[in-house]
Order: sequence, then C-alpha cells, then structure tokens
Amino acid sequence: VLFLFCAALTEHKILFLSSSYQRLTDACRALLALMFPLKYSFTYVPILPAQLLEVLSTPTPFIIGVHSIFQPETQELLDVVIADLDGGTVTVPECVHISLLPEPLLQQTREALSMVLDPELEVADLAFPPSTISASSLKMQDKEIRAVFLRLFAQLLQGYRWCLHIIRIHPEPVIRFHKVR
Repeated sequence: VLFLFCAALTEHKILFLSSSYQRLTDACRALLALMFPLKYSFTYVPILPAQLLEVLSTPTPFIIGVHSIFQPETQELLDVVIADLDGGTVTVPECVHISLLPEPLLQQTREALSMVLDPELEVADLAFPPSTISASSLKMQDKEIRAVFLRLFAQLLQGYRWCLHIIRIHPEPVIRFHKVR
C-alpha cells in the first residue's frame, strides 16, 4: 500500500487488476482516500471498459482498474505499475523508479499501520502479554488508517513556510516558493 501510495504521489501510472469489480472500485477509491488532503488531478477510472483498453497507453499518469481477463493486454505496458488484487502482488517495470518516503517517516508509517491492522504484534514478544488486546472495528480501523496518513502528510509538509518568499514590490504582496531552501 505504501508503494502504491508513493507511486500515486510521484505521478506514476497505476493499474489495478482483479476479477471482482467491487474490489477494483474499492482499491481505487482507497488509494485516493489515502492521499487526503491532496486531490488526484489525473485520469481516474475505477473500472475501464474493454473497448477503452488503448487508454492504458496514454503518456499521462492514471489510476485505472481493469478486469483480470484483460491481463494479457496489459503485459506489453512498459511504464505502468500493476497491482494484482487477486494475487496480492505489485509489479514495477525496470524502467520505472518510484521514490519512497524518507527513511524515518517510512519506518514510522509502517509501524503505525502494522499496529492498526494487527495490534497483537505489539505484545507478541512479551513474556506476560495483557489479555485485553483486541482489534478495532472496521469503522474504527478506517479512521485509524486515515489518521496515520494524515499524520504522515503533517510530518512531510511541516516547515513549508520556510520555503516561501514574499515579494513586496507589487501593490499586493506576491508569495513565491523558494526552491533552494
């Protein structure tokens, strides 16, 4: 999930494959939800009809879901990250380089997601584990996962004001992003 998240943030082409239309829609929507507060501004098609498979050759980034019976048509795509939802694999072509999160944030996010999805791992190595560890309800898990990614964005974007440069020679001040800082 973190790999697909980073691919979406760095504007790569992402293709979901599944034999279930519900799973395709849920996976595409979930990836967009994890990007909150940012909005995905490229092509987004949760279920691509068979007649439009040539859209997968577009040069622009996308998040698209395709039924797995069309998997042979997707094998020739050289610059598309393919997530097989039925097999649980993510395939990245050799020519595609996806920048992951900076290391302290990547490890913290993995650990936070692990604690949300499998809270028993935290106490698995204890000699006398507490008996009251239980998994959250699905609704609460959803909120906890969203909180993990919202916290990630807060950590990634903290200190952005140091990069703003205000130009006051105009009647109205102009704010520019100073790339060197």
